[in-house]
Amino acid sequence: MLNKPVDDSKVIEEVMWSFFQRYFLPGFVFQGIVIGGGYATGRELAEFFLPHGPVGGLLGMATAALIWGAVMAVSFELCRMSGSYDYRHFFQRLLGRAWFLYEVLLVLLMIVILSVVGAAAGEIVNNIFGLAPVTGTGVLLVAIGVLVFFGSGLIERFMGGWSILLYVSYIALVVWSLSSFGADIERTFREVPNGDGWFLDGIRYAGYNIAVVPMVFFCLNHVRRRKVAMTAGLMAGIIGMLPAVFLFVAMMSAHDQMGDALIPSALLLERLDARWFEVLFQLVLLGTLVQTGVGMIHGVNERIAATLEDKGREMPAFVRPVIAALLLLAAMVAANAFGLINLIAKGYGMLTFGFIIVFVVPVLTIGAWRVFRSAPVEREVKVD
Repeated sequence: MLNKPVDDSKVIEEVMWSFFQRYFLPGFVFQGIVIGGGYATGRELAEFFLPHGPVGGLLGMATAALIWGAVMAVSFELCRMSGSYDYRHFFQRLLGRAWFLYEVLLVLLMIVILSVVGAAAGEIVNNIFGLAPVTGTGVLLVAIGVLVFFGSGLIERFMGGWSILLYVSYIALVVWSLSSFGADIERTFREVPNGDGWFLDGIRYAGYNIAVVPMVFFCLNHVRRRKVAMTAGLMAGIIGMLPAVFLFVAMMSAHDQMGDALIPSALLLERLDARWFEVLFQLVLLGTLVQTGVGMIHGVNERIAATLEDKGREMPAFVRPVIAALLLLAAMVAANAFGLINLIAKGYGMLTFGFIIVFVVPVLTIGAWRVFRSAPVEREVKVD
């Protein structure tokens, strides 16, 4: 019997995708979840980093990225060692009976993030097409529902592919801004004083955003070795922050106006005065909002599915989009009640130190001790 010829191009494609899944995909999934809930609009950057001036803001971002990388390196390895691919099992192993504290904080944070995502989607659709904001929320819900219905495989490819598109868009934005407003940006860096407190705000910003790290665990089933897990974690901190750096630098072209803008990125696009790029960029931003919603809700779905699996039951596929709709509806009610800016300024701030206590400190102490006292044993790849 003759052996079938090997398709070299297909083999190369599979090898490259496998490499991407192990080293880069966790970072892009993390970035996709983090960005839509806040800095895609520029509003988070205005709240946490703009008050500290251009250099102070960048130093605060570097602080947050370092914390992200350290926590994710340890968390990814703990996840790999124990095979805990959902947050319930992960925190049961990390915190024991106190694991539920994370879930309580997560539900509160999810309502805040989804309300921000829903409001931003409505604003973007209104800006592009002139449609009622509720239309944007509806588009968001349908897109999230479809992705969570079909599960991890489609979500991985969407998150990875859209994140690359996002990077290209943000690089184009900062290059164009430097070309058009380079003198204004340079003047801002030279003349605007750098305030104190950037280190603390970097910690605060990292503290509540790090809460979404367990939402990334579903894509770590491709990782078999400690070196890969920790490298992917460290890289994820950088991958997650770079688009924010690009946007923040571009925002310095109108430093004095960004603090009061509901969506600073939209103000920046208006200043570029290129309608085609404004539409294209906001469509990319709309996709990032879908990324955030999908990442958060898929994490909850995976937690529920794992709980049912422990009881010998299977989660029906139709339940996944139903949960998405219920969570997004609750978030919209919160957004209408409190307003977008108040939710970011107060909601995030109130939860930050809770996540530092419940997640960051235990991971960097108990988690790190467990990781480094054990041998780096290879783990079989989980098959879905």
